[in-house]
Amino acid sequence: MTPPLSLERAVARLRLGQPVAIAGEGERLAVLPLETASAAMAAELGADAAPLLLSGERAAALGLGNQKAAAEAHRPTRIAPAQWFDHAAALALVDPAHDFERGPTGPVTSVAPGPLDGAALALLRYAGLLPAARVIEGEGALAAVPLAAFAQARRSVTLVSRASIPLADLPAAQLAVFRDGQTGAEHAAMIIGAFGGRPPLVRLHSECLTGDVFGSLKCDCGPQLDEALRLIGTGGGGILLYLRQEGRGIGLANKLRAYALQDRGLDTVDANRRLGFADDARDYGLAAAMLEALGVREVRLLTNNPAKMAGLEAEGIRVSERVAHHLPTNPHNADYVATKKARSGHLD
Repeated sequence: MTPPLSLERAVARLRLGQPVAIAGEGERLAVLPLETASAAMAAELGADAAPLLLSGERAAALGLGNQKAAAEAHRPTRIAPAQWFDHAAALALVDPAHDFERGPTGPVTSVAPGPLDGAALALLRYAGLLPAARVIEGEGALAAVPLAAFAQARRSVTLVSRASIPLADLPAAQLAVFRDGQTGAEHAAMIIGAFGGRPPLVRLHSECLTGDVFGSLKCDCGPQLDEALRLIGTGGGGILLYLRQEGRGIGLANKLRAYALQDRGLDTVDANRRLGFADDARDYGLAAAMLEALGVREVRLLTNNPAKMAGLEAEGIRVSERVAHHLPTNPHNADYVATKKARSGHLD
C-alpha cells in the first residue's frame, strides 16, 4: 500500500509541475498544476483532454458567473475539455496578465465541481501558484494527501530554534523560529524585553519582501514593521510574529501579479479577486499556535485590522486591547491604505 503524502511534499511536487492526488471520504482526485506543468508533462498525462479546475473567484473574473455551475464566487469551478483547449490555451486563459489583451476564445462550458476540489485549490495556494489545475484520470498509483491533513481544527507548531538577537535602540530580544505542523513552513517570533506580568503588546506582521527588505513605497509594510518594533520596545516589551504569508497569503509571485493588475487600474481587492483568490487568504490559527507555544493567551494587539482580532479570538487568544497602528501615507500607497479602510474594514 502506498504511504500517504504529506502536505509539505505535495506542495513541493506542485511547484515542480508534478501531479498530486488527494483522497478522503471514499473519493480520490488527481490534479496537475497548470502554471508549473510542462507541455510535455501535460501531453504524457493526457491532461489536455481533462477538465480544468479553477477557483470560483477566477471563474467569476472570466465571466463564468452567469452559468449555474459557476454561480457562487467562492465555489470551485470545473471547465469541460474542448478541442481548442490545449495546454497553452488553458494557461493563457487562467493567467490574468492576458485578461486585457485576449481575443475571442473557443466555447467554455463549466461543469459541477467535485467534493475534493476545494482541497486541491488550497494546495495550489500553499504552493503560491495560480488557482488552476487539470483534473486527471488514471493516476491511481500516485501517493495521495489524506483529506484529514486539511482539517482546520487546531494548527500546531514546533519550536525549532531560539537565540538572542541584538536590535538597535531596543531592549534585549530573542528570535524564535517555529515550524508549521501542517505545511512545514517556518515562521518567526521576535520577543522583545520583559512583559512584566501584563498581556504583551503583540503585532502580527505578514512577510512583505518588497516593503520590508527593499523599502517599496507601494505598501505601508516596511514602516509598519519598524514602528511596531519601536512601539513594542518602548512599551515595556512584547512579541512581533513574522508570518510567512506574503501578499495576504497568496505568495510573492502572485502578489507581483496583483501589483501588475493594480498598474492597470484595479485596487488591491479587485486585483486579488481577478487572480482567483479571496480578498485575504491569511491564517490566524498559526499565529495563535505560536503565541500559545510561548505561553501567551492574552494580548494587547497592535493593529487596525479587525480581522486579526477576530481571528485570534476565534482561536482562543484573548485580545484585551486594540492599540492603533497608524503611519503617514505617501503618493504611492495612499490609495492602497484608503482601500483597506473602505473595502477591508480597517479602523482608524
